[in-house]
Amino acid sequence: MNRRARGRTEHLAGLAAEERIAQDYERRGFPVAGRRWRGQGGEIDLIARDGDALIFIEVKKSRDFDRAAERLGPRQMARLCQSAEEFLAGEPRGLLTEMRFDVALVDGQGRHMILENAFGAA
Repeated sequence: MNRRARGRTEHLAGLAAEERIAQDYERRGFPVAGRRWRGQGGEIDLIARDGDALIFIEVKKSRDFDRAAERLGPRQMARLCQSAEEFLAGEPRGLLTEMRFDVALVDGQGRHMILENAFGAA
């Protein structure tokens, strides 16, 4: 498989993983308010609502959970936080909006694990 085809396959697999995670959040009563929201800091895969609070969700897919988790480094976490601040600017309570960052890991078999409040207290 050439580089372009592999990139396309990985992109589609990532979209499928995001869709699976979005369905899981909605099934658990957290409506998805945004998908692939892009700010100056970068892109947030999913944004869900938990009442008046927001959940910013980063989806990472790889052949196993450990490899998926390794794909999220400090620089990307900082970009996600910056993008979340941009998103919050449009919320009624602004930066006072309660929020958390979840990381959803998806393995090569399509199984997923959600790490709630993965960045610690926000």
